[in-house]
Amino acid sequence: MAGRRMTWIVALAAAVVAVGVFTATLHGDKKVTAPAVEKAIEKTTVAGPGRVEPDSEEVKIGSELNGKLREVRVEEGEQVKKGQVLAVLVNDEYRAAVENSEALVRQKEAAWRKVMNGSRTQERHESEANVREAETVEANARSEMERRQQLWKAGVTSREEAERYDREFGVARAKLEAARQHFRLVDDQSREEDRSAARAELDEAKAQLDENRAIYEKTWIRAPFDGTILRKHHRTGESITNSSVTQDPVFTMGDVSGLRVRVDVDETDVSRVREGQQAYVTAQAYRGQKFQGKVIRVGGQLGPKNVRTDEPQEKIDTKILETLVQLDKGVALPVGLRVDAYIETGR
Repeated sequence: MAGRRMTWIVALAAAVVAVGVFTATLHGDKKVTAPAVEKAIEKTTVAGPGRVEPDSEEVKIGSELNGKLREVRVEEGEQVKKGQVLAVLVNDEYRAAVENSEALVRQKEAAWRKVMNGSRTQERHESEANVREAETVEANARSEMERRQQLWKAGVTSREEAERYDREFGVARAKLEAARQHFRLVDDQSREEDRSAARAELDEAKAQLDENRAIYEKTWIRAPFDGTILRKHHRTGESITNSSVTQDPVFTMGDVSGLRVRVDVDETDVSRVREGQQAYVTAQAYRGQKFQGKVIRVGGQLGPKNVRTDEPQEKIDTKILETLVQLDKGVALPVGLRVDAYIETGR
Protein backbone atom coordinates (compact mmCIF):
# COMPACT_ATOMS: atom_id res chain seq x y z
CA MET A 1 0.00 0.00 0.00
CA ALA A 2 2.82 2.34 0.89
CA GLY A 3 4.62 1.41 -2.38
CA ARG A 4 1.56 2.22 -4.53
CA ARG A 5 1.19 5.67 -2.87
CA MET A 6 4.81 6.53 -3.61
CA THR A 7 4.33 5.61 -7.29
CA TRP A 8 1.44 8.12 -7.61
CA ILE A 9 3.49 10.86 -5.99
CA VAL A 10 6.38 10.33 -8.42
CA ALA A 11 3.99 10.34 -11.39
CA LEU A 12 2.36 13.57 -10.22
CA ALA A 13 5.72 15.26 -9.78
CA ALA A 14 6.76 14.21 -13.29
CA ALA A 15 3.54 15.68 -14.69
CA VAL A 16 4.13 19.00 -12.94
CA VAL A 17 7.67 19.20 -14.34
CA ALA A 18 6.43 18.41 -17.85
CA VAL A 19 3.80 21.17 -17.71
CA GLY A 20 6.44 23.66 -16.52
CA VAL A 21 8.80 22.81 -19.37
CA PHE A 22 6.04 23.10 -21.96
CA THR A 23 4.93 26.48 -20.56
CA ALA A 24 8.49 27.81 -20.54
CA THR A 25 8.92 26.69 -24.14
CA LEU A 26 5.77 28.55 -25.18
CA HIS A 27 6.92 31.75 -23.43
CA GLY A 28 10.30 31.44 -25.03
CA ASP A 29 8.77 31.27 -28.53
CA LYS A 30 6.75 34.45 -27.89
CA LYS A 31 9.85 36.35 -26.83
CA VAL A 32 11.65 35.36 -30.00
CA THR A 33 8.85 36.28 -32.38
CA ALA A 34 7.85 39.64 -30.79
CA PRO A 35 10.38 41.83 -32.76
CA ALA A 36 9.25 40.26 -36.02
CA VAL A 37 5.64 41.10 -35.24
CA GLU A 38 6.51 44.69 -34.35
CA LYS A 39 8.48 45.02 -37.57
CA ALA A 40 5.56 43.69 -39.57
CA ILE A 41 3.25 46.42 -38.25
CA GLU A 42 5.73 49.29 -38.82
CA LYS A 43 4.00 52.54 -39.81
CA THR A 44 3.72 53.22 -43.57
CA THR A 45 2.64 56.92 -43.37
CA VAL A 46 3.97 60.16 -41.92
CA ALA A 47 1.28 62.50 -40.60
CA GLY A 48 1.44 66.22 -39.95
CA PRO A 49 -0.77 69.33 -39.86
CA GLY A 50 -0.84 71.69 -42.84
CA ARG A 51 -2.60 74.59 -44.50
CA VAL A 52 -3.99 74.94 -47.99
CA GLU A 53 -2.41 77.64 -50.18
CA PRO A 54 -2.50 78.55 -53.88
CA ASP A 55 0.31 77.48 -56.21
CA SER A 56 1.48 81.10 -56.38
CA GLU A 57 1.38 81.38 -52.57
CA GLU A 58 -0.59 84.29 -51.08
CA VAL A 59 0.72 87.54 -52.60
CA LYS A 60 0.22 90.85 -50.79
CA ILE A 61 -0.43 93.74 -53.20
CA GLY A 62 0.08 97.29 -51.99
CA SER A 63 1.05 100.75 -53.23
CA GLU A 64 4.49 102.29 -53.65
CA LEU A 65 3.05 105.68 -52.71
CA ASN A 66 1.29 107.18 -49.73
CA GLY A 67 -2.19 108.45 -50.54
CA LYS A 68 -5.95 108.00 -50.50
CA LEU A 69 -7.88 105.43 -52.52
CA ARG A 70 -10.06 107.20 -55.05
CA GLU A 71 -11.52 103.95 -56.40
CA VAL A 72 -11.44 100.21 -55.60
CA ARG A 73 -12.57 98.21 -58.62
CA VAL A 74 -12.62 94.55 -57.47
CA GLU A 75 -14.19 92.44 -54.73
CA GLU A 76 -13.10 89.34 -52.84
CA GLY A 77 -13.42 86.13 -54.85
CA GLU A 78 -13.20 87.98 -58.18
CA GLN A 79 -11.00 86.57 -60.95
CA VAL A 80 -8.54 89.11 -62.38
CA LYS A 81 -6.08 89.21 -65.28
CA LYS A 82 -2.45 90.29 -65.27
CA GLY A 83 -2.22 94.08 -65.64
CA GLN A 84 -5.86 94.69 -64.70
CA VAL A 85 -6.42 97.84 -62.62
CA LEU A 86 -7.50 96.82 -59.12
CA ALA A 87 -7.54 100.26 -57.46
CA VAL A 88 -6.62 103.91 -58.17
CA LEU A 89 -5.15 106.51 -55.82
CA VAL A 90 -6.11 110.19 -55.86
CA ASN A 91 -3.61 111.34 -58.51
CA ASP A 92 -4.54 114.83 -59.79
CA GLU A 93 -1.21 116.27 -58.63
CA TYR A 94 0.79 113.54 -60.36
CA ARG A 95 -1.19 113.95 -63.61
CA ALA A 96 -0.54 117.71 -63.58
CA ALA A 97 3.19 117.08 -63.21
CA VAL A 98 3.09 114.84 -66.29
CA GLU A 99 1.25 117.48 -68.34
CA ASN A 100 3.75 120.18 -67.32
CA SER A 101 6.63 117.94 -68.32
CA GLU A 102 5.02 117.21 -71.69
CA ALA A 103 4.69 120.97 -72.37
CA LEU A 104 8.34 121.54 -71.42
CA VAL A 105 9.46 118.78 -73.78
CA ARG A 106 7.55 120.38 -76.67
CA GLN A 107 9.19 123.72 -75.89
CA LYS A 108 12.70 122.22 -75.80
CA GLU A 109 12.06 120.29 -79.03
CA ALA A 110 11.13 123.56 -80.80
CA ALA A 111 14.28 125.27 -79.50
CA TRP A 112 16.44 122.35 -80.62
CA ARG A 113 14.91 122.33 -84.11
CA LYS A 114 15.53 126.07 -84.40
CA VAL A 115 19.19 125.65 -83.55
CA MET A 116 19.58 122.74 -85.96
CA ASN A 117 17.73 124.36 -88.87
CA GLY A 118 19.07 127.89 -88.43
CA SER A 119 17.11 131.11 -89.02
CA ARG A 120 14.24 131.36 -91.46
CA THR A 121 14.54 133.17 -94.79
CA GLN A 122 12.31 135.98 -93.56
CA GLU A 123 14.60 136.57 -90.60
CA ARG A 124 17.64 136.77 -92.90
CA HIS A 125 15.95 139.29 -95.19
CA GLU A 126 14.87 141.42 -92.25
CA SER A 127 18.37 141.46 -90.80
CA GLU A 128 19.89 142.32 -94.16
CA ALA A 129 17.47 145.25 -94.57
CA ASN A 130 18.46 146.55 -91.13
CA VAL A 131 22.11 146.50 -92.23
CA ARG A 132 21.33 148.54 -95.36
CA GLU A 133 19.34 151.07 -93.34
CA ALA A 134 22.19 151.40 -90.83
CA GLU A 135 24.66 151.92 -93.69
CA THR A 136 22.54 154.76 -95.09
CA VAL A 137 22.26 156.45 -91.68
CA GLU A 138 26.00 156.04 -91.14
CA ALA A 139 26.80 157.55 -94.57
CA ASN A 140 24.55 160.57 -93.95
CA ALA A 141 26.06 161.10 -90.51
CA ARG A 142 29.58 160.91 -91.98
CA SER A 143 28.75 163.45 -94.71
CA GLU A 144 27.17 165.88 -92.25
CA MET A 145 30.08 165.49 -89.82
CA GLU A 146 32.62 166.27 -92.56
CA ARG A 147 30.64 169.33 -93.70
CA ARG A 148 30.43 170.68 -90.15
CA GLN A 149 34.17 170.18 -89.73
CA GLN A 150 34.89 172.29 -92.79
CA LEU A 151 32.51 175.04 -91.63
CA TRP A 152 34.17 175.12 -88.23
CA LYS A 153 37.60 175.45 -89.82
CA ALA A 154 36.28 178.32 -91.93
CA GLY A 155 34.96 179.98 -88.78
CA VAL A 156 31.33 179.79 -89.87
CA THR A 157 30.13 177.44 -87.07
CA SER A 158 31.19 176.90 -83.52
CA ARG A 159 33.42 174.11 -82.31
CA GLU A 160 30.62 172.70 -80.12
CA GLU A 161 28.37 172.18 -83.15
CA ALA A 162 31.15 170.40 -85.03
CA GLU A 163 31.75 168.06 -82.08
CA ARG A 164 28.02 167.28 -81.78
CA TYR A 165 27.88 166.06 -85.39
CA ASP A 166 31.04 164.07 -84.80
CA ARG A 167 29.33 162.25 -81.88
CA GLU A 168 26.24 161.55 -83.99
CA PHE A 169 28.47 159.99 -86.62
CA GLY A 170 30.03 157.73 -83.94
CA VAL A 171 26.59 156.54 -82.82
CA ALA A 172 25.55 155.75 -86.42
CA ARG A 173 28.77 153.85 -87.01
CA ALA A 174 28.18 151.74 -83.85
CA LYS A 175 24.62 150.90 -84.91
CA LEU A 176 25.88 149.81 -88.31
CA GLU A 177 28.40 147.43 -86.71
CA ALA A 178 25.68 145.95 -84.48
CA ALA A 179 23.39 145.38 -87.47
CA ARG A 180 26.19 143.62 -89.34
CA GLN A 181 26.96 141.38 -86.35
CA HIS A 182 23.29 140.37 -86.04
CA PHE A 183 23.12 139.58 -89.74
CA ARG A 184 26.18 137.32 -89.51
CA LEU A 185 24.60 135.52 -86.54
CA VAL A 186 21.34 134.96 -88.41
CA ASP A 187 23.00 133.99 -91.67
CA ASP A 188 25.62 131.59 -90.27
CA GLN A 189 25.02 127.95 -89.25
CA SER A 190 24.59 127.30 -85.50
CA ARG A 191 27.71 126.53 -83.51
CA GLU A 192 28.45 123.05 -82.15
CA GLU A 193 28.21 124.21 -78.52
CA ASP A 194 24.76 125.72 -79.21
CA ARG A 195 23.53 122.48 -80.73
CA SER A 196 24.94 120.43 -77.82
CA ALA A 197 23.37 122.72 -75.23
CA ALA A 198 19.96 122.58 -76.94
CA ARG A 199 20.14 118.78 -77.16
CA ALA A 200 21.10 118.46 -73.48
CA GLU A 201 18.16 120.62 -72.41
CA LEU A 202 15.81 118.48 -74.50
CA ASP A 203 17.17 115.22 -73.02
CA GLU A 204 16.81 116.60 -69.50
CA ALA A 205 13.17 117.55 -70.15
CA LYS A 206 12.45 114.06 -71.53
CA ALA A 207 14.05 112.38 -68.51
CA GLN A 208 11.89 114.47 -66.18
CA LEU A 209 8.81 113.49 -68.20
CA ASP A 210 9.70 109.78 -67.91
CA GLU A 211 10.14 110.12 -64.15
CA ASN A 212 6.80 111.89 -63.68
CA ARG A 213 5.04 109.32 -65.86
CA ALA A 214 6.53 106.48 -63.78
CA ILE A 215 5.32 108.08 -60.55
CA TYR A 216 1.86 108.67 -62.04
CA GLU A 217 1.69 105.01 -63.14
CA LYS A 218 2.26 103.93 -59.52
CA THR A 219 -1.09 105.49 -58.59
CA TRP A 220 -2.75 102.68 -60.58
CA ILE A 221 -2.57 99.42 -58.60
CA ARG A 222 -2.53 96.51 -61.07
CA ALA A 223 -2.68 92.71 -60.80
CA PRO A 224 0.81 91.17 -61.16
CA PHE A 225 -0.56 87.90 -62.59
CA ASP A 226 -3.77 86.04 -63.42
CA GLY A 227 -5.47 84.99 -60.19
CA THR A 228 -8.22 85.48 -57.63
CA ILE A 229 -8.71 88.25 -55.06
CA LEU A 230 -8.57 86.38 -51.74
CA ARG A 231 -8.85 89.37 -49.41
CA LYS A 232 -9.61 93.10 -49.73
CA HIS A 233 -7.92 95.03 -46.92
CA HIS A 234 -8.95 98.62 -47.83
CA ARG A 235 -11.96 100.37 -49.32
CA THR A 236 -12.62 103.54 -51.33
CA GLY A 237 -11.70 106.69 -49.43
CA GLU A 238 -9.28 105.03 -47.01
CA SER A 239 -5.68 106.22 -46.74
CA ILE A 240 -2.83 103.81 -47.40
CA THR A 241 0.92 103.94 -46.85
CA ASN A 242 3.92 102.96 -48.94
CA SER A 243 4.02 99.16 -48.66
CA SER A 244 7.77 99.08 -49.33
CA VAL A 245 8.28 100.98 -46.07
CA THR A 246 5.35 99.79 -43.92
CA GLN A 247 3.43 96.59 -44.63
CA ASP A 248 0.00 97.87 -45.61
CA PRO A 249 -1.46 95.65 -48.38
CA VAL A 250 -4.57 96.69 -50.28
CA PHE A 251 -5.29 93.16 -51.57
CA THR A 252 -4.19 89.58 -51.08
CA MET A 253 -4.43 87.45 -54.21
CA GLY A 254 -3.29 84.08 -55.50
CA ASP A 255 -3.54 81.67 -58.41
CA VAL A 256 -6.04 79.07 -57.14
CA SER A 257 -6.13 77.11 -60.42
CA GLY A 258 -3.80 74.78 -58.51
CA LEU A 259 -3.64 74.12 -54.76
CA ARG A 260 -0.97 72.75 -52.49
CA VAL A 261 -0.55 72.09 -48.79
CA ARG A 262 2.36 73.29 -46.68
CA VAL A 263 2.88 70.45 -44.18
CA ASP A 264 4.77 70.48 -40.87
CA VAL A 265 6.71 67.18 -40.77
CA ASP A 266 8.00 66.37 -37.28
CA GLU A 267 11.80 66.19 -36.97
CA THR A 268 11.59 62.54 -35.96
CA ASP A 269 10.09 61.64 -39.36
CA VAL A 270 12.22 63.74 -41.73
CA SER A 271 14.36 60.80 -42.88
CA ARG A 272 11.29 59.04 -44.28
CA VAL A 273 9.97 61.85 -46.48
CA ARG A 274 11.15 62.56 -50.02
CA GLU A 275 9.89 64.13 -53.24
CA GLY A 276 7.51 62.09 -55.37
CA GLN A 277 5.80 60.22 -52.53
CA GLN A 278 2.02 59.94 -52.68
CA ALA A 279 0.00 61.79 -50.07
CA TYR A 280 -3.53 62.76 -49.13
CA VAL A 281 -5.16 65.28 -46.81
CA THR A 282 -8.31 65.32 -44.73
CA ALA A 283 -10.20 68.14 -43.02
CA GLN A 284 -12.83 68.27 -40.31
CA ALA A 285 -15.09 70.28 -42.61
CA TYR A 286 -14.99 67.46 -45.20
CA ARG A 287 -15.47 64.38 -43.06
CA GLY A 288 -14.83 61.09 -44.81
CA GLN A 289 -13.15 62.68 -47.84
CA LYS A 290 -9.54 62.24 -48.86
CA PHE A 291 -7.90 64.68 -51.23
CA GLN A 292 -5.02 63.10 -53.08
CA GLY A 293 -1.69 64.69 -53.92
CA LYS A 294 2.07 64.22 -54.18
CA VAL A 295 5.13 65.58 -52.39
CA ILE A 296 6.81 68.15 -54.65
CA ARG A 297 9.30 69.77 -52.28
CA VAL A 298 11.03 68.90 -49.02
CA GLY A 299 12.60 71.70 -47.03
CA GLY A 300 16.31 71.82 -46.29
CA GLN A 301 16.22 73.36 -42.82
CA LEU A 302 14.30 72.62 -39.65
CA GLY A 303 12.29 75.42 -38.11
CA PRO A 304 9.43 76.23 -35.73
CA LYS A 305 5.90 75.03 -36.34
CA ASN A 306 3.77 76.87 -38.88
CA VAL A 307 0.46 75.23 -37.97
CA ARG A 308 -1.00 74.83 -34.48
CA THR A 309 -3.53 72.08 -33.84
CA ASP A 310 -4.94 73.72 -30.67
CA GLU A 311 -4.70 70.37 -28.89
CA PRO A 312 -3.88 70.67 -25.14
CA GLN A 313 -1.10 68.06 -25.38
CA GLU A 314 0.54 69.68 -28.41
CA LYS A 315 4.26 70.41 -28.06
CA ILE A 316 4.98 73.87 -29.39
CA ASP A 317 8.77 73.72 -29.14
CA THR A 318 9.11 70.81 -31.57
CA LYS A 319 11.14 71.44 -34.72
CA ILE A 320 9.54 70.66 -38.08
CA LEU A 321 10.62 70.33 -41.72
CA GLU A 322 8.43 72.28 -44.13
CA THR A 323 7.13 70.02 -46.92
CA LEU A 324 4.92 70.90 -49.90
CA VAL A 325 2.23 68.54 -51.16
CA GLN A 326 0.73 69.36 -54.56
CA LEU A 327 -2.96 68.44 -54.62
CA ASP A 328 -4.40 66.74 -57.69
CA LYS A 329 -5.91 68.96 -60.35
CA GLY A 330 -9.57 69.69 -59.75
CA VAL A 331 -9.40 69.65 -55.96
CA ALA A 332 -11.29 72.68 -54.64
CA LEU A 333 -10.61 73.71 -51.04
CA PRO A 334 -10.67 77.12 -49.36
CA VAL A 335 -7.27 78.81 -49.18
CA GLY A 336 -6.03 78.84 -45.59
CA LEU A 337 -7.99 75.73 -44.57
CA ARG A 338 -6.21 73.73 -41.87
CA VAL A 339 -5.88 70.05 -42.81
CA ASP A 340 -4.20 66.85 -41.67
CA ALA A 341 -1.73 65.50 -44.22
CA TYR A 342 -0.61 61.89 -44.60
CA ILE A 343 2.47 61.06 -46.65
CA GLU A 344 2.74 57.42 -47.77
CA THR A 345 6.33 56.36 -47.10
CA GLY A 346 5.96 52.58 -47.61
CA ARG A 347 7.50 49.91 -45.31
